Amino acid sequence: MNKTGYLHDERYQQHETGNYHPEVPTRLVRIYQGIEAAGLLPKLIPLSASPADLKWIELVHDRPYIERFEKACQAGENRFDSPDNQMCSRTYEIALLAVGGILDAADRVMDGTLDNAFCAVRPPGHHAETNKAMGFCYFNNVAVAARYLQKQYRISRVGIIDFDVHHGNGTQHIFEGDSTVYYYSIHEHPSFAYPGTGREFENGKDFGFGFTKNSPVLPGQGDKEYMDLVQKDLVPAFREFNPEVILVSAGFDAHKDDEMSDINLSTDGFSWIMKTIMEMARHSAKGRIISVLEGGYCLRRLPELAASHVEILLNG
Repeated sequence: MNKTGYLHDERYQQHETGNYHPEVPTRLVRIYQGIEAAGLLPKLIPLSASPADLKWIELVHDRPYIERFEKACQAGENRFDSPDNQMCSRTYEIALLAVGGILDAADRVMDGTLDNAFCAVRPPGHHAETNKAMGFCYFNNVAVAARYLQKQYRISRVGIIDFDVHHGNGTQHIFEGDSTVYYYSIHEHPSFAYPGTGREFENGKDFGFGFTKNSPVLPGQGDKEYMDLVQKDLVPAFREFNPEVILVSAGFDAHKDDEMSDINLSTDGFSWIMKTIMEMARHSAKGRIISVLEGGYCLRRLPELAASHVEILLNG
């Protein structure tokens, strides 16, 4: 059994998004309940959060953007940059805790206390650009973690795998000119899927050309199509790139019962993806995986999806 950390902090529920918003505090409650009901809590190493130092946030986000976000919360504004980004006076503080908790988990993975970790954080992050909040996201959690690993631990090759049903435009744009971070995303495209980026020909630019790979999936497709694309696109790319640590943007909104997409992945399909990631991590990254929650809005399915995800981290 692996030494798997579980970042769960009730303060993440204090990021309030108002009525009728899909990214609600109850998501984390349901995830916890699913992991508990599966009997996995005693097997996990509990993690809590401390606020991230701004010097790490500034590796990804412009200082004026950070200050603008903080001031908007202090002023009691209930949205930021877009109507999608509903927030409250504590959102800036909780966003710092989200990043900080992930960096704390990274420390424990890197010092060997943990083999891997699942970070159930809010707000999510992969849509956040350098100077703009998008798609429920304010700080790009995974991007900050990647830069932190590079600066703090001199990791030279970070792999990011994003299986949220929506393309991580922020993560791609942050690293598209960088050959030290490989960004892979499998997501719905086209249809109404947000944000409309992540086409197959988007492969990075300049020194980062060839270090971005997108696998767009047509609406209505499911397990077989995902398996075929992961085997064709992701596995050989990571075999060649040979990442030293793998970060996962774990979005569960491609499930067939999630109303935020037209993709038909089953719970078994998600499990297959995660088992494949575990195998790649054993091959090149000493098993080091830091998985970070992104989307997933079907409260009925989140418990089983989270429990399956964590069980695979525990048992491979």
